[in-house]
Amino acid sequence: MMNTSDKDTQASGEIRGRLEARRQAALDMLEKTGIMHSNYAPPYLRLCWRLGLDVSPPHFAPFWKNTLYSGLFYALGWGILMYFFIWHKLNMLPGTMLGAALSAGFFFGLALASYYAYGKRKHGLPSWQDFMTDDAGKA
Repeated sequence: MMNTSDKDTQASGEIRGRLEARRQAALDMLEKTGIMHSNYAPPYLRLCWRLGLDVSPPHFAPFWKNTLYSGLFYALGWGILMYFFIWHKLNMLPGTMLGAALSAGFFFGLALASYYAYGKRKHGLPSWQDFMTDDAGKA
């Protein structure tokens, strides 16, 4: 007889399996379009997936999510590099550094989200909510 924690573990494993199958079907669909792997599975997404987060591939994600995720990732990386190579020598105020990093991240995020929206439209890809594993196998 299974106790409650065993049932919870089994249910979470089944959900995780379905999410991974859905993501893999989406990645297979993107591969068939000819889009480069590094474009539909960028480093920040692969990191999220390794951490167990359910984040859709960017061509299936809404514009605002692509802007937010790619912009924050860029702002963090760019801001750290700028601090170590330039900003600490200039004795910039932390607020100025944060504002510059977030502004750069925002504009980078907008540009990248626009690129993904164009690819989504060009290849006729569905939104993540409309994407189902069964439908992906037919595509």
